[in-house]
Amino acid sequence: METKKLVAIMFGGKSAEHEISLISAMNIIKALDRDKYDALLIGVEKNGMWQLQDEAQFLNQDANPMTVRLTTNNRPVGVVPGNVGPHLLDLMRGEALPEPDVVFGILHGPYGEDGTMQGLLQQLDLPYVGPGVAGSAVAMDKDLAKRLLNEAGIPNSKFVVFRKEDRDEATPEAVAHLNLPWFVKPARLGSSVGVSRVTKPEDLAKAVDLAFDFDTKILIEEGIVGREIECAVFGNARPQGSVVGEVVPPNGFYDYEAKYIDANGAKLFLPAPGIGPELTARIQALAVKTFQVLECEGLSRVDFFLTPDEDLLVNEVNTLPGFTNISMYPSLWRLSGKAYPELIDGLLTLAIERKAAERALKTEMTF
Repeated sequence: METKKLVAIMFGGKSAEHEISLISAMNIIKALDRDKYDALLIGVEKNGMWQLQDEAQFLNQDANPMTVRLTTNNRPVGVVPGNVGPHLLDLMRGEALPEPDVVFGILHGPYGEDGTMQGLLQQLDLPYVGPGVAGSAVAMDKDLAKRLLNEAGIPNSKFVVFRKEDRDEATPEAVAHLNLPWFVKPARLGSSVGVSRVTKPEDLAKAVDLAFDFDTKILIEEGIVGREIECAVFGNARPQGSVVGEVVPPNGFYDYEAKYIDANGAKLFLPAPGIGPELTARIQALAVKTFQVLECEGLSRVDFFLTPDEDLLVNEVNTLPGFTNISMYPSLWRLSGKAYPELIDGLLTLAIERKAAERALKTEMTF
C-alpha cells in the first residue's frame, strides 16, 4: 500500500481576504482524499503568526465570512529555512512537526498570494500549490500584469495608475480619456476588496480614498461593455483551460458580498450560454497564453470581458482563486470532468512534480 503523503494546509493570513481563505480551506480539507493524504492544519493569524489548528474544531463552524474564525488555544509554529529539515517546529512543545510532503497555501491576497509566502516556502524547500514567486507577484500586481499583457499583445482594458503620494492627481480630469464607468481598484488586492464602480465623475474622490485605504498604488480602469467570462487553467508546462463560465452581477458589479456572502448575489452560468466550440477554444487558448505570459504554474483563473463583437479582453488573473462552495474555479473544473477531490489531488501532484524538477537542477558550477 502506498504511503500517505502529509499535506500542510495553510489558511487565513494578514490580508483583507482572511475570512475567505478560511472558507476555501474548509472545502479543501473536506475534499482531501484521506486514503492518500493526511492533513496538517496551519492557520495564519491576522498578525502573521502561524498556529496549529484543530481540524474538528475548525470545521465545526459555519462557512460564513461574517463569523468564521481561526480556532483558539493553539500551538505556535516556527519555521527553519534550508534544504534539510525539520522545517516546522511546535514552539510550545519544543519539538519538530512532521515534515510535509507538500503545502497547499490557500492564502488569498497580500502576504499569501503575492509571492511573499511562495518565497518563504522556496527557502524551506517545500513543494507548494500554485505559481512560484515571479508569477504570483506579477499576477497580484494589476499594474505589472497589464504591462506584461500589453507587451505580449494580449488585449485588456485601458487604465491609469496612481500612487498614494500622488493622491491629489487622481481627478476626473486625469481620467477623462477613459470611458465611464470607471473601476477604481487597489493594485495588489483581490476578491473585490476596496473596489468601486464609478458612474459619475463627482463620485471618483470617494472611490479613490477607499482604494487607498487598502493599497499605496491604485488603478482606475475604463469600463468595458461586455459579458464577464471566466476560464480556469490547470497545469505546469502544458496547461489546459476548462469550459468557460459567466458571471452576471445583479447591479453590474461583482462585489465582495455577491462573491462570497450572498449566494443569490450574482448569477453564475456554467457553462456560459451561447458560446460555441470555436469561441470556447479561443477563450481557452487566450487563457493559457495569459497564464504562460505571467509565468503562472499549477492553477489560475483568467477573467475576461467578451464584447458584443466577440472581442476578448483580459480583466485579471487570480493565481489562488477561491475554493468556496460557490467559487468559479472548482465549479468550472467539475463541469470539465474533474471532481473536487480529483482536482485537489491533481494540484498537489503538480506541486510535487515541479519541486522534483527544481531539485534536479544544478546548484554548483563544476570545473
